[in-house]
Amino acid sequence: MSTEASAVSDTSPPARSTQDLARAAVSGWLGTAMEFLDFQLYSLAAAIVFNEIFFPDVSPAIGLIAAMATYGVGYVARLAGAVYFGRMGDRIGRKRVLFITIAMMGLSTTLIGALPTYGQIGILAPILLVVLRLVQGFGAGAEIAGASVMLVEYAPKGRRGLISSLIALGTNSGTLVATGIWALLLATLSDDQLRSWGWRIPFLLSFVLLILALWIRRNVKESPVFEARDDVVDGVALKREELHGESKLEAGLRQNKGKAFFMALGLRIGQAGNSGLVQTFLVGYIGTTLGLDKSVATDSLLVGSVLGFATVPVVGLLSDRFGRRVMYMGISAISMVLAFPMLLLVTGGSTPGLVIGMILGYNVSVLGLFALENVTISELLGGRNRFTQVGLAKEIGGIATVAAGPVIAAGLTAAFDSWWPIAAMLVAYSFIALVTAYLMPEVADRDLSALEDAV
Repeated sequence: MSTEASAVSDTSPPARSTQDLARAAVSGWLGTAMEFLDFQLYSLAAAIVFNEIFFPDVSPAIGLIAAMATYGVGYVARLAGAVYFGRMGDRIGRKRVLFITIAMMGLSTTLIGALPTYGQIGILAPILLVVLRLVQGFGAGAEIAGASVMLVEYAPKGRRGLISSLIALGTNSGTLVATGIWALLLATLSDDQLRSWGWRIPFLLSFVLLILALWIRRNVKESPVFEARDDVVDGVALKREELHGESKLEAGLRQNKGKAFFMALGLRIGQAGNSGLVQTFLVGYIGTTLGLDKSVATDSLLVGSVLGFATVPVVGLLSDRFGRRVMYMGISAISMVLAFPMLLLVTGGSTPGLVIGMILGYNVSVLGLFALENVTISELLGGRNRFTQVGLAKEIGGIATVAAGPVIAAGLTAAFDSWWPIAAMLVAYSFIALVTAYLMPEVADRDLSALEDAV
């Protein structure tokens, strides 16, 4: 047995003060807010103007599909980032990785606002847009996974659902700010002003948030669960060969991997699929196919984001009270029931009905599930590879749904000249989450220092 392995001992997580928890919470909230600010800025830009300024030589429908496809390429880079930074985070800790990822993500977003358009440099413009999306995605691939893991590992038992819901509030905050900025631009600028220079404003303003996020992350302590893991010595996880002979650790490593990961993936697909349809595709569909003012969709998401500040903590608190499993099944079932009525409201020709439909879809099918996702997936997975597995589940699920879903929905609605494929896709995504939750064990308040998965 190696010298390093002989140093392994059982320890309790090091004490963290209320101030430490507050810093970790603000760091996680702000980093996630920034990621989803970037996400929503780009997704709204793709739905509203990018088809005109980066893909102007095609029909509106094809331009929308091209813009959505460009939006989706970042998810390929996110998967690579999840693997690269996830393994780094499991090896050397969460803190240092999260500093790197937020810097990459924020700088790329800012630079999108400085890009020349197709009219200025031709085909090079969308190529540069794709490059920045790839760099942005590589950093973002581990951001929300790392922030989620960090905050769940900081949170005390009995309050993990509520405290980790701050991650979902971060996504809601980013969505709210991005949607608010776009709503203001649509209300105050002409179409020509928006296409010529107005679209740049949200991306350039994101630099301010980047500076604040980097400053806060410098002062956050490492995850107490990571530091207390049996396989971590002097802040670095021992390699597999260095663990030889430690029976407890070997038992965790011998566990057949995969079952918990696929459960995490199923939970992720339910939420991410709904998010891609409601937050991205419907915005473009309302403006392009239904021919309504583009501000109607953004205003609806704006109101939905405000209401989400109540939805998210309530769902997190209820999951602490009743468990993750029953809450997942309940919200997934409600989302399935609401899918067709929601689309009837959105497409029925009534602006108030459209707003109500968008608010319901966003708060139930998107935010309701996301309030549960981060804590549940983190509790499902073992401490040895938690960062990597959470990142992979999120990003593989994102590629399968958030990246591909809007493109598929655009193709299906064009082919059938109807809205029903959108509702059917919402039902399918929510059904996957429902079945997964039914099959999984209850994981609320599971020991996070355990190296093995919950199943």
